[in-house]
Formats: sequence, structure tokens, C-alpha cells
Amino acid sequence: MVNGIIGRKVGMTQIFEDSGTAVPVTVIQAGPCPIVQLKTQEKDGYQAVQLGFGEQKENRINSPKRGHLAKAGVESARVLREFRVQSLEDVSVGNIVDASVFSEGELVDVTGTSKGHGFTGVVKRWKFAGGKKSHGGEQDLRRPGSIGASATPSRVFKGKKMAGRHGAKRHTVQNLPVIQADPERNLLVVKGAVPGPPNGLLLIRKASKALSA
Repeated sequence: MVNGIIGRKVGMTQIFEDSGTAVPVTVIQAGPCPIVQLKTQEKDGYQAVQLGFGEQKENRINSPKRGHLAKAGVESARVLREFRVQSLEDVSVGNIVDASVFSEGELVDVTGTSKGHGFTGVVKRWKFAGGKKSHGGEQDLRRPGSIGASATPSRVFKGKKMAGRHGAKRHTVQNLPVIQADPERNLLVVKGAVPGPPNGLLLIRKASKALSA
């Protein structure tokens, strides 16, 4: 049984409950994802299914990938990702995985890459308050201030909050309830926000909390 799918973030909107409460939701294009390869315990040391997602022009697919897809009978796949599974029963290469693997009310974990902000200062990156705006502090508005180093320890400790690259990191948001699963339109609606910008690649799995229960 496949417990996950590859998707694309469409965007956020809101729905209204019967009580009139607005609920923020994220709309995800989930699949369709053909099964390209099966990883077995005997051959690979673990059990997993490799899924494909998205279309790509044939002239942009390199020769090894083209042969790999042809072996599975898949015409095109822009992205290939693996999902660990407990069992490979009722799973075969060429099968299509869609949003029907999830049901309304089920909890899912969504993995994506957060928005990148480039090189940013401490005010934007770490929400520092900055310096004074008056009494000679006009040049210190967005400066970090002292970093605490002196003769002892004569260095800056690792992990010190300073300016640097902000965002563009892999994040997972856990236990998001599925509001709606629509296999016909390949849409999945989950409550809350997920990492990344619109059109960002997402990996949606059944929540680890639910699988261990």
C-alpha cells in the first residue's frame, strides 16, 4: 500500500464551516503519480515505491532517465521521489497513485522547501528589535549590536544569530487534517499552511502519528 504522493502547491484560500467560522486551507495538486520502480528488501535493503510526477519535454530528459521511464512504461516524469512502504502487496510498476489514497478527516504530513529570501539582516531573519531611533542611534537601526566576544573566549560561538541566508530550507508540517480529496480533479485540500511558494513541489504522506497508531 502506498502511503504518500507527490504534489504541487496551488495556493491558499478559505472555506466556511456550518457555524460560519472561516478555516484557512491549502489547495494541492496531488498526482497523478505513476509507479516507476519498486525497491525490495532483498535487492535494495529496504522497501519503497518510486513515484513520478509532472510532465517534461522529451528533449529535456537525459538518456539514463529516458531508459528508466521506458522500462516502467511511463512516457514522462519531471520529478522522481521515493516513499517507504510496509508492504509491496497490490503494488506494481505502472500503477497510478492519485488523491484517493487519502480520505476526508485523515491526518497528513506535508514536506516542502520554504520560500527563499536571499541574504538578509538580523531584523528580518531573526526579528531583532534593532537599535535606538534617536539620541545618536540613527546609524544603528538595523544593526545586530554586540556579538559578545572578548579576550575570553576570543571567538564567536557556533549558532550565533547573525545575518545570513534566509529560507529555502526543507520543512515538514505535521498532522494537517484533510478537508477534501478529489481524485477526479487530482486535488487535495488540507487545513492550514504548507511550506513553499505557489507551484512549489510537495511530498504528502499519511501522518506518522496515524501510521504508528
